[in-house]
Amino acid sequence: MVDLIIIGAGPGGYVAAIRAAQLGMTVTLIEKRKTLGGTCLNVGCIPSKALLDSSEHYHQAASKFSVHGIKIKELGLDFKQMMARKQDVVNSTVSGIDYLMNKHGITVVYGEARVVAPNQVSVDNQTLAAKRILIATGSEPTPLPTVPFDGVRILSSTEALSLKKIPKTMVVIGGGVIGVELASVYARLGTEVTIVEYANGLISAMDLDLGRALQKSLKKLGIAIHTRTEVTGCTVNKTTATVSAKQKDSEITIKAEVVLVAVGRRAYTEALGLTDLGISVDTRGRIPVSSTYQTTCPSIYAIGDVISGDAWGHKAYMLAHQASEEAVVCVETMAGQRPHLDYNCIPGVVYTWPEVAAVGKTEAELKADTIDYRSGKFPFKASGRARAAEESDGFIKVLTHAQTDEVLGIHMMGPRVADLIHSAVTAMEYRASAEDIARMCAPHPTFSEALKEAALDATEHRPIHI
Repeated sequence: MVDLIIIGAGPGGYVAAIRAAQLGMTVTLIEKRKTLGGTCLNVGCIPSKALLDSSEHYHQAASKFSVHGIKIKELGLDFKQMMARKQDVVNSTVSGIDYLMNKHGITVVYGEARVVAPNQVSVDNQTLAAKRILIATGSEPTPLPTVPFDGVRILSSTEALSLKKIPKTMVVIGGGVIGVELASVYARLGTEVTIVEYANGLISAMDLDLGRALQKSLKKLGIAIHTRTEVTGCTVNKTTATVSAKQKDSEITIKAEVVLVAVGRRAYTEALGLTDLGISVDTRGRIPVSSTYQTTCPSIYAIGDVISGDAWGHKAYMLAHQASEEAVVCVETMAGQRPHLDYNCIPGVVYTWPEVAAVGKTEAELKADTIDYRSGKFPFKASGRARAAEESDGFIKVLTHAQTDEVLGIHMMGPRVADLIHSAVTAMEYRASAEDIARMCAPHPTFSEALKEAALDATEHRPIHI
């Protein structure tokens, strides 16, 4: 019997395994795929970022290099090589996880796992025992009942990351993070893309200003966008798919070579046998857990995309970095430590270009909670560094408490804000005021100056450069 069995080797599972080993636990990690890393490393975060970067390089060469005085004759696109590079990045990253498992003495077992008792897991024809079991099986794409996946014309994000050729036309159902990222990849490569979104705007879980700004940015790529539009069905033939949708006063149809369904993800828990142990799941397959990530069975824990912590204010965002943080907190708690995770300080990022990033409360949330707040904003078009880089789209917005000046939320769209958001996270973790950020010296010229200026705007509206 080992100390801990972990089911799922994604960013939650493999991080939990490493931290448990560091704490002296004996660990067995079970993975149903042939490679470690879960959705994120194999068919999610890593391959999508590889394609986002490659497609943005091509788009820059095709549309922006000339303004820098760089001339390219007969610019070409080798899509096969682009996909090969993507796979090389995935393979290299996955092999790094293999190395880490060996380094920390973690036993890895490949196969489909089922929890058969509070301290036992069945994998194929063997039964493994542990003092504790941690479920970190992640999630899978959610299909639309009216538009079921077929892997050929109607795709999930998994198939969209491994297409053999660039489609001439594509409909993306869903204007969330996955939808807008993959829409931007193929639009840059020449695909005629249409996004259909049920909500009032794109990335509707984020601040409304970000969604509005992103919509303008994507339209510059030639992407057609239909919001407040409900998809009612899809018909498929040998060459095309036809999406039917309903708007306020009309019905529309959109034909495309492929349809990407990106309406969200659902927890992958169905095959685990949890109900036999008295562990219930909600309608999205998520497992209710306590603030220490325990299920109703005391020896079984869960983290990442599979959990629902609604009873204690857990924000159920399906984020790789959130799963990793939960992994560390969960395992350290098992070891008798007293770690802490502030869910309000977990950032979200959309890897379009310009990038979108945010942490903390949105304006809508502050209004709903009747919190008196101030808002400061600084556009990148007023940034010297952004103008030098020809990257003037976007802004940074800082929201603060009207009486205390404590930072409550920071929302960004612009160049490299996926990296810049960590400065905002640091400020919020230490409960900084906007004045604190405004008093810090930012190097010039940098994109980071925009955060300082937005903080200045939030403190009695005194930015220097606008």
